[in-house]
Amino acid sequence: MSAVLSDAGYHFRPMCEPDLAAVMEIEQAAYQYPWSHRIFSDCLRVGYSCWVFEDGDHLIGYGIMSVAVGECHILNLCIRPSEQGAGYGRALLEFLLDMARERNADTAFLEVRPSNTSGLSLYRKVGFDEVGMRKNYYPHPRGREDAVILARTLQS
Repeated sequence: MSAVLSDAGYHFRPMCEPDLAAVMEIEQAAYQYPWSHRIFSDCLRVGYSCWVFEDGDHLIGYGIMSVAVGECHILNLCIRPSEQGAGYGRALLEFLLDMARERNADTAFLEVRPSNTSGLSLYRKVGFDEVGMRKNYYPHPRGREDAVILARTLQS
């Protein structure tokens, strides 16, 4: 974990149903087209790897991924907008990738909007490369936006 996160108050823990009110607050503040409460509940119900990142009891962000058959798919990674730019996104991403390695995943995948330049920059800095494009994947005020598919190996 980076020096900015070395304070003992910062920690990761599994997400649980009572977290969803705070998760929804962050999701709605961060995204024009947020996930619904039901989507988060379904992720918990089906057993996806769902984590929250906290400073004490203050929720900073969360991440959701699926891990199966040697692959990790990062489905949602979000930091509270007022906390972005402090290295928390990278810490959360690296934590998720470590969890995927522990579950024997050898490749990680994710999709990101081309307009999400800060997200693209983060993913590239930690070794993700573009492997494809999903046309018209995300809702957008002027119709649909493509998704850039990124991947990276998890084995050293």
